[in-house]
Amino acid sequence: MDFFAFLYPIEWVVAWIMYFCHQGLTFLGFSDGPGPAWVLSIVGLVIIIRILLIPLFFKQIKASRGMQLLQPEMQAIQKKYKGKTDPASREAMSRETMELYRKHGTNPFASCMPILLQSPIFFALFRVLNSLKPISDGTYSRDSIGPIDASVASDIESSSVFGAKLSDVFLQTDDLQTRIVIAVLILAMCATTFFTQRQLTMKNMPKAALEGPMASTQKMMLYVFPFIFAVSGVNFPVGVLVYWTTTNLWSMGQQFYTIRRMPAPGSEAERLLKERQARKRAAKGVVEDATPVIEQPRGQRQQPKRKDRQKSAPRPVGTVSATTPEDSPVEDAPADKPAPGGAAKGGSGTGASKPAPKKKKQK
Repeated sequence: MDFFAFLYPIEWVVAWIMYFCHQGLTFLGFSDGPGPAWVLSIVGLVIIIRILLIPLFFKQIKASRGMQLLQPEMQAIQKKYKGKTDPASREAMSRETMELYRKHGTNPFASCMPILLQSPIFFALFRVLNSLKPISDGTYSRDSIGPIDASVASDIESSSVFGAKLSDVFLQTDDLQTRIVIAVLILAMCATTFFTQRQLTMKNMPKAALEGPMASTQKMMLYVFPFIFAVSGVNFPVGVLVYWTTTNLWSMGQQFYTIRRMPAPGSEAERLLKERQARKRAAKGVVEDATPVIEQPRGQRQQPKRKDRQKSAPRPVGTVSATTPEDSPVEDAPADKPAPGGAAKGGSGTGASKPAPKKKKQK
């Protein structure tokens, strides 16, 4: 019993996409039969699949940014429960972590969704390419996979990349030229995987996200994934290596555009974007308003004037005080002269002064 029989519907879809891409290339002038048209049909398969996954790609970017922005709060939770191994503490830490994910609307698995959805397509293409020789020989369990019958399978199998057939595997061939071509494709697959992950990690993450256990895990995966592909690549057909390398190149270009146009807040890419915008404004002659905004010191308020005057020392009897500005004190007018602007002597003006009462002599 075939364990991967559940992949047959996806194999059928992959076969039809490759066939339609090949038909389109022959319409543009490529030869119908063995040749580069079948190699380019794998590239067309990548383009169609990645276009369909664009909505998921933007969700991945949103989830990745959410994970980056919650890193300071995540580190605070980890610091809070550091060294606590009892079940209650572990449960509380998990509960607070899930609440943090819910608050930011993200989770660690959302950023891996496009890769997980591509995996069935990757394995389906792997099985289609491995089935070309049995289909052409008539030893396959089915007569065909979609439009790929014996004659079409023979054409695909005979198509080559610099002398290496699409169905050739590094460990299953003795031809030196074929092995060199496959080794170059494996190196290209590993290099594009590394630079795609590095571009996303180093340029589009804030400084807070580059510290802590999760950042260490991401840096480790930066080197682990290319190593895994280098080891497993010797078992991949040439067509699968072409597919994966093309997928990495698409991802690199898509990420470059997204990081350049919509960088994560606080990242190196955001700083470079602001510098480019400032240079463009300067080239257009736009002068930014550099007037400093003077803020009022907090925690201070103007004291009422009347209370200050009430706390001042008592004035001598027979003098009155004139209302003057706060910073320009004026001497009080004598009692026998009217204050400026006051009424005449004996009148009812506010500036008139009354004679001081005489003190009685004590007997």
